[in-house]
Amino acid sequence: MRVATYLECLIALALGGIARAQQGGAQAALPPLMECGVHGDIEILCGTRSPEDLELTPDGKYLFATQFVNQGRGGGAGGGMAIFDLAKKTFTKMAETAQPDKSWGDPACPGPIGNALVSHGSSLAKRKSGVWELYVVNHGGRQSIEMYEVRPVSGGWTLVWRGCEVAEHDYNDVAILPDGGFVGTYPNGLIAGGRGAAPSGGPTGYVARWTPGKGESEVPGTRMRGPNGLVASADGRYIYVNEFPAREVHKFDLVEGKEIGSVKVDFQPDNLTWTKPGRLLDAGVKGARGECPEGSGRLCIQGFGVAEIDPVKMVAQPIFDSAARDPLIQGVSVALKVGDAIYIGAFTGDRIIKMPYRH
Repeated sequence: MRVATYLECLIALALGGIARAQQGGAQAALPPLMECGVHGDIEILCGTRSPEDLELTPDGKYLFATQFVNQGRGGGAGGGMAIFDLAKKTFTKMAETAQPDKSWGDPACPGPIGNALVSHGSSLAKRKSGVWELYVVNHGGRQSIEMYEVRPVSGGWTLVWRGCEVAEHDYNDVAILPDGGFVGTYPNGLIAGGRGAAPSGGPTGYVARWTPGKGESEVPGTRMRGPNGLVASADGRYIYVNEFPAREVHKFDLVEGKEIGSVKVDFQPDNLTWTKPGRLLDAGVKGARGECPEGSGRLCIQGFGVAEIDPVKMVAQPIFDSAARDPLIQGVSVALKVGDAIYIGAFTGDRIIKMPYRH
């Protein structure tokens, strides 16, 4: 039996807690999430499935949302990708066609993933040819980075599958580089059949770089415990990586091949996104809320935090803490700034939330 990764364990705990709460009983007094709709300055927008990562479309009218439906990991139909209409406030599963192109990804890619796609982390960028590319971490049927061209259509955007790279381990997140390659996090790359056993409390994974024509290589100096979300600078020189258990964000120089900065946050950081002013938004869970009976073996509703990070000075400023709010969402994984608002996604559940951006 394959050893579960730390992320799989986290998801299992979260989903297990929700299931037990729904069953009722003395040990299942899980604080209920607030209902969908407007609650003061926060709006809960329902209709999706496990929107683990979010990207703003090039026209600024929609969000691409991954749907990290864990049940699809064994094969069969996965969560696919959803598109959220910012004006209509509706989710729709994205249509997909396939036009394989050997210049995208690894020429040895076995072919389109189709409906098996279980999407996790994602990255959107403009290709040198001028078309928009979306790279998606996939866990359905194979462990891979799936590569799509995204095209505008009437009423939204559509996916055109172009290629893939079959991974050595389970990726968590991906960031596109200017050469068409990418960097991605392997949270568990050093254990469970990886490149050796990690000592207790030591690093479990690392950041890998895939370069067209060269394949994968480990980025020097990036071994850490549970590397999670990451992004790259526009020129591809710097990458910023969340170390989930350590509540820390690391900055690496890919040219110099070393870490050049880090900053602590007061939550377990999951995904990173860029704001138009060139700062970073980071989001993640920060412990349980409500009473969890001792020995119940389940997870209570999680609080969460959002921070803005100066990528030059590597200084973090907290901009939201859920502690003063009724439970809004479970398993927060991403914060994305759109205009004067922030949209929050999660690795489980049926919703995203919208809140005002306050610097």
